[in-house]
Amino acid sequence: MSRRLFAGSALAAAALIAGRSAAAQQALSSSAESPIGPFYPVDRLAEDDADLTWLKGHSTRALGDVVEVTGRVLDRHGNPVSGARLELWQANAAGRYAHANDISTMPLDPNFQGYSLLRTGSTGEWRATTVKPAGYDSPIGKRPPHIHFDVQGKNQRLLAQMYFAEEDAWNRKDRLYSALGDRAATSVAKMTAAGKYRWDIILMDG
Repeated sequence: MSRRLFAGSALAAAALIAGRSAAAQQALSSSAESPIGPFYPVDRLAEDDADLTWLKGHSTRALGDVVEVTGRVLDRHGNPVSGARLELWQANAAGRYAHANDISTMPLDPNFQGYSLLRTGSTGEWRATTVKPAGYDSPIGKRPPHIHFDVQGKNQRLLAQMYFAEEDAWNRKDRLYSALGDRAATSVAKMTAAGKYRWDIILMDG
């Protein structure tokens, strides 16, 4: 093998190894954990399906901008976690939780489910249709729009809050978001199209 060919092969191999190392490092970065918050829905509606915008027997859809949020649950090696259990809950389009502890004067939405219980498929995927929540006043300041998640993998439970990329300026002013430091980006859902968001959840051990 000529020196030129050897050098070229060595550079290609080094680039391949570097690429794999970068991918492995990215996969090892687990999603940031956040507090469960005071509004976990202890009392909830009978429905907990993936569409939070329609309730059985109701002729009116929930108020607000309907959005679709999708993603995958992956382990630290980037492998899909099938059968992971996801609970999600949120404020409605007016910024009100259907919870006894929420003393907000904003209106409740009788057509909004507010909670969903999901399971990931064979490729770790999950999907929910909901409305984009409004921000709301809290003892720690006005909170930006976010959705709460409680994710249970094979060996790990993760409590997280998902934020919206287009609210970056507001997110950065939020105390809970700021507390995540360099890992805050792992809590942000990216807009892939109008009304569509993607947020992958990385667990350290699946």
